[in-house]
Amino acid sequence: MARVLLAVLALGLTIYAVIDCVQTPDERVRNMPKLAWLALIVIAVWVGPIAWIFAGRPQATPPWGPLGRRGTPPSGPRGPEDDPDFLRGL
Repeated sequence: MARVLLAVLALGLTIYAVIDCVQTPDERVRNMPKLAWLALIVIAVWVGPIAWIFAGRPQATPPWGPLGRRGTPPSGPRGPEDDPDFLRGL
């Protein structure tokens, strides 16, 4: 029973990593080309997907977009009540 559970867990982790890698844009993949990551994920069952999650996935961007600096609040209105165009339309 434990072997079946480990096999299902490995398969699920591999499928997740393959889908995530395929959907990630080429320019955002870190440390290796996307094709090399896909090969590693499929060939090395446990090591490949875990390596992709920690070393290959793009780093999280701040909620205000990839061009903003971390620690800097976003510019412009934060909500509808701060947006003069929205208030003008009411």
